[in-house]
Amino acid sequence: MKKQILSIYLSLLAMVIATGCRKVDYTKIDQPAYLRVFNNLNYVQTLGTKDDKVPFFCMLINPTTDANGNLTGAEIVGDFLDKRDAYAPPYPSHIGNSTSVNNPEYPGKENVLVGPILNGFDLSSWAQVPSGKLRVVFAYRPKNTIPFFQLETHLKKDILVDTTINLTSKEVYTLHLLQKDFEKKTSGVLLRHENFYKLPLSDSLVYVNFYNMSAKGFWQADDQFKDDDFALKSFKGGIKDDMNVYVSLYESQSNLNHRGLTVPGYKGKYLTNVKRNNTEATVSPYVSFPLWSSSKANGVVTDIWQRFEFLLPGMDISNNPIHDSQINTGSNWAVVNCVLNGKVSLQSNENGTVLPNLLVNVHSGKDNPRTFATVNTLEVVNGRIYLTTIQRKYAPPIY
Repeated sequence: MKKQILSIYLSLLAMVIATGCRKVDYTKIDQPAYLRVFNNLNYVQTLGTKDDKVPFFCMLINPTTDANGNLTGAEIVGDFLDKRDAYAPPYPSHIGNSTSVNNPEYPGKENVLVGPILNGFDLSSWAQVPSGKLRVVFAYRPKNTIPFFQLETHLKKDILVDTTINLTSKEVYTLHLLQKDFEKKTSGVLLRHENFYKLPLSDSLVYVNFYNMSAKGFWQADDQFKDDDFALKSFKGGIKDDMNVYVSLYESQSNLNHRGLTVPGYKGKYLTNVKRNNTEATVSPYVSFPLWSSSKANGVVTDIWQRFEFLLPGMDISNNPIHDSQINTGSNWAVVNCVLNGKVSLQSNENGTVLPNLLVNVHSGKDNPRTFATVNTLEVVNGRIYLTTIQRKYAPPIY
């Protein structure tokens, strides 16, 4: 018996050592606000931008300095802040990812206290931070794996943004680091006070709102200064400052052709207007479509996918003169297809970029899978489009 206990103990000890388990001491925050941070600055490898600094940062909230003004610490540190991912899922997917220290958002990989379930919405992708007036600094850092405060002093002096924000206790905020003016190369932040958790939203509707937070002058700039990533498709040149958004819903993800069968009433349906704005943090109104809109839906699972088209006012789906395969659309038309997990390739002549489906399918209760409606945000920033998805808490699986 003693040998069996000893064997179990040694096995458990080996597991702890193998997984690198360590205790994390969390600092309790009495009156927290909930904050999520995205770095919307991208690396653009062109002849015109080869001398630009790599936008890789350490974010410091309420930093401390020594007598010489050198940074020595901070109340909150978000180190290795890299450019954001195209998709921010409704759960903290980056925790436990040890392949790189680079963090595509804050809190992301950071082991910090996170938000609760608030009015049914899962805020585990938002960090708890002190409420009140906060000083926020984004400092350039080398693209290596050395923690910021272990760097040599001269490497901690290059500051991109030093500003203050004001957060209210128990409220939810998203902070964006943005390029404000493309020609002048000025940058700053935009703090959005979210409201999705305060709205009377239906479980049977999928919600989405839209932003164009591109820099002033981006779409007018010469293509040699823009990212030539083919995957950006019709977005890579940017969109104009005033665009209308249309949606088409498709019956099945087994057919990813945009000429396929659409849900009745949802072929090129007008949704909303979006204007370029990277200075005012007003929350855009949410628009919606029915979760169970497909004739094939059974109240448990649905297989629809979504196509959003941004068109210059005066154009619409029926009179669009731009060809489907045309990538350079003069910034008058851009398309995003939201299908599967976003890791798919559409037809090579398709001008739409690809992001994950707005619907979430998970094992819940006795259903595997079950389709859930979500609350989503689509943000256009300098030739890229990003999707953030938020989900209500759902019933755990029954095995």
